[in-house]
Amino acid sequence: MNFSRIIRFGTRQWLRSPGFAAAAALTLALGIGLATAVFTVADALLLRPLPVADQSRLVTLSGALANGSARDWPLTLRQTREFVRQTHTLRSTGYYAYEGAWPVAVRNDDKLTRLRRALVSGNFFAVLGARALLGRGLEPSDDVIGAAPVVVLSHRAWRSAFGGDPHIVGRSLSLMEFATTARIVGVMPPGLEYPKGTDFWSPFVPSRLTSENDTTAYTALDLVGRLTPGATVAGAAAELGTYLEQQLTSRKLRGRSRPFTDVVLGNTRPAVLIFSAAAALLLLITCLDVANLLLARGLSRVREIAVRGALGGSRAQILTQLMMENATLAVVGGVLGIVVAIVCVSAFRAFAPSTVPLLERVHLNGSALAGALAITTLATLLFGLAPAVVTSRSDAQEVLRSGTRQSSSRRSRVVREALVSSQLALATLLLSAAALIGRSFMNLRDVDLGFDPTRVVVAELAIRYDEYDDIDKQMRLVRDLIQALRATHGVAGVSPVVAMPFSGTGGWTGSARRTKQSPAEAATNPVFNMDVVTPDYFPTMGLRVLRGRPLSDDDRTGAERVIVVNETMARLYWPNENPIGQRLFMTGGQALTVVGVVDDIRYRELRQAPPSVYYALAQSDFPFAPTSFVIRTSAPEAAIVPTLRRAIADAAPGVELATAASFEHYMEAPLGQPRLNAFLLVVFATSAALLAAVGLSGVVATTVRQRRQELAIRMALGATNGSIQRMILKQALLVAVLGVAIGVGATLATNRALEALLYGVSRSDPVVLFSVAALLTGIAGLAALVPARRSGKIGATIALQSDG
Repeated sequence: MNFSRIIRFGTRQWLRSPGFAAAAALTLALGIGLATAVFTVADALLLRPLPVADQSRLVTLSGALANGSARDWPLTLRQTREFVRQTHTLRSTGYYAYEGAWPVAVRNDDKLTRLRRALVSGNFFAVLGARALLGRGLEPSDDVIGAAPVVVLSHRAWRSAFGGDPHIVGRSLSLMEFATTARIVGVMPPGLEYPKGTDFWSPFVPSRLTSENDTTAYTALDLVGRLTPGATVAGAAAELGTYLEQQLTSRKLRGRSRPFTDVVLGNTRPAVLIFSAAAALLLLITCLDVANLLLARGLSRVREIAVRGALGGSRAQILTQLMMENATLAVVGGVLGIVVAIVCVSAFRAFAPSTVPLLERVHLNGSALAGALAITTLATLLFGLAPAVVTSRSDAQEVLRSGTRQSSSRRSRVVREALVSSQLALATLLLSAAALIGRSFMNLRDVDLGFDPTRVVVAELAIRYDEYDDIDKQMRLVRDLIQALRATHGVAGVSPVVAMPFSGTGGWTGSARRTKQSPAEAATNPVFNMDVVTPDYFPTMGLRVLRGRPLSDDDRTGAERVIVVNETMARLYWPNENPIGQRLFMTGGQALTVVGVVDDIRYRELRQAPPSVYYALAQSDFPFAPTSFVIRTSAPEAAIVPTLRRAIADAAPGVELATAASFEHYMEAPLGQPRLNAFLLVVFATSAALLAAVGLSGVVATTVRQRRQELAIRMALGATNGSIQRMILKQALLVAVLGVAIGVGATLATNRALEALLYGVSRSDPVVLFSVAALLTGIAGLAALVPARRSGKIGATIALQSDG
């Protein structure tokens, strides 16, 4: 068999129908391109190994409250060392600071910037089995009292903050806040940024402890370990839980352990899996669409195929010829699909939020191109085989005897209608998912924050702690800065806060005992957020006082220690009582009296308003003063930030404004991933709906063309143009309704996978499902309307004289 001759013949066939070939190739390019782009993302995030050794054996561990109010209960350094000595499930164990990657001010070539630092154990990279790209990682000798300060850069920070300098190892990095100059000893490979968002790693012990006997240092830690042969993730959690129960009898704790890869990918994993499923469905819709086009074209060529069979061509030869023609089309679609994939991947990298892990690994490479080849091959089999088989089975004698091109048989029409119904079912599935994700994003975007974020600027200070090395100096500094900022033109209100917006609960949570509670009862109390503020905080944020009073200037050292709680805190701790006047007893026995209840606000978390307690700055016994401020302004952000910078520099020489941005800017972080999820699924769903509409329109047009004689006879017997149009449109809508109904059923059966990405909407929301069903049915009706209207314009005499 001469394949080159077959290919040349197939190419000439497509050149004779350039419009049809272009439409089919572009349709394929869309499906193959989007599928290849999603495969590229999935390969980078899910399939390609992380730059660690045997990642399936790595786990992270922490404590967790049994009542579920705290899912990450840290260990002290002493507890960590004790657990490491006695563990049997972990072959090696490292640790990192519970707060994760925390922003610190650094100087790079006299430029002040904020980089996120993670404090880790000296064996952290050895436990991970991660090798440095440049230089070396941290070593145990770096993590001891008196060791020379060293840091290791992440690949992303090396590229973005240091320009990818190949001679970076050995350079110095000035940590302004700690008056320390650290030597850069290494750069880690791309894809390793754990804890999430880390720009550089420093050894924990010399950063936090002044001596091995230091009992005042804050040493809240989470663990990372490598499982021993035969040990499991659940086994490691149980072992840690047993240890914690022995150590902290006053709290009901359990161990919590998760696979390292799940922690690194976080909420990205379910999103990528859903996008992969969406891409597969879209590719299937594309193949069904092209298959329908090829089937219609093949049925119009049955006379040609019959002549070839009559002249001695075997069915195998004819089938091979048709498959090669389809393969030629697939190759063109595949090449164009790679172009589409390049554009889509570039757009993804440009618009994806910075919180997407491993983003720098997302690019077309050999694996992605191999995936494109596999997808193209699969598409060829999916869309090319069935039409070729159907067309090659034509009965030569019957076709030649009929003297026509052979009208569509009922069987072929049923096949084409089944393909369209399948497309519409899959489109319903995709459009429903997109609608649910889109509605979730809008719910998050429009959620009531509990305060007016307009003209609220959040500022972070860079303070040299060698100059402000005790809490009294820091508190005086904060008070001086508050007075200076209050007197600044354009500032309507200012208050310190301990955490930046949407920073979660890490490091600033607590729990307390209510009056008359036993230790066992107190152990079940939920954990709450803690904040240290001035009386100006509540008017600055526009918080309503629901009961009692806000904090005041009278709440100072020597006065009764008081707190204000939010509505959720009041409901959880005193569900059937008036919280005003109630007392809480913190660890150590200090008593706090509730003097006010204020609105819930979504400041640290967007999806919920956790229980919160507000301490008066003048009564705070936190180990350090807050260095972040919320500032309500009467001027735009661009105009006020330079003014704030000057006011801070004048009030406290040596203190700098590290960052300042509007509250709306910080909202981009929690909204970034949901926005991307919604956008991508809308792209897939829109493409699917359009392809399904094109498929239905093509089927109706083909049906009209192949039933011209039947329709003409009906008209000759008295049928009107309108009745013919209604008949064709009714048949098309039945096909569409069947497909949409199947799609709704499939949606109800499979939407459980979306739950992790939804907010404020049920996965079986009837409004969404009804709207999607109505929209697709309407699109199908419009797609069928034009060819249906043409059916009523067939001239009876012309149609009866036609050979089809």
